[in-house]
Amino acid sequence: MSTRQIEIERKTNESDIVISLDLDGTGRAEVSTGIGFLDHLLTSLARHARFDLTLSCRGDLEVDDHHTAEDCGLVLGKALDRLLDQRRGITRFGWALVALDESLARVVVDLSGRPYACVDLGLARDRLGGLACENICHFLISFAMASRTTLHVDILKGANDHHRAESAYKALALALRQAVACDNSNQIPSTKGVL
Repeated sequence: MSTRQIEIERKTNESDIVISLDLDGTGRAEVSTGIGFLDHLLTSLARHARFDLTLSCRGDLEVDDHHTAEDCGLVLGKALDRLLDQRRGITRFGWALVALDESLARVVVDLSGRPYACVDLGLARDRLGGLACENICHFLISFAMASRTTLHVDILKGANDHHRAESAYKALALALRQAVACDNSNQIPSTKGVL
């Protein structure tokens, strides 16, 4: 049984979220946010990171999709940050290139404890399904801030916005899978001795 499991609840006037995350899972995902395309992206993220993820969100979709996307990013990031604690015994760095048909995404992560996000998906459409394209990026930024991760996401090529977004989330999954991997050292991966 994994010891890197957590459950978190977050309730505000804008959203009510319950999440369960297991970093040493099999990629099983049960995601329900009320936004089909966000569910699709998070399911893909869990599958390729091999995280077990259960996420249920009731957000104020009568307003728009912003709070739901943002808060899901914050809660997932918070769960990862709590699980990593001092970030002892992990690889820390991860990167991936992922092709999805004509699209090619590059993601680099550093679980440094220093939040920073540089996200350039170059999406041309306003929406993908029920999710505003700006909130596809905003989720990633919110996740990076809450998980205290340095995150760089670039789409190197691609004409189809669905492919661009999905390849980015799959690349994030593979980069996270590398970065959270245990190195059996029990060391904090920093010359500073703290992250």
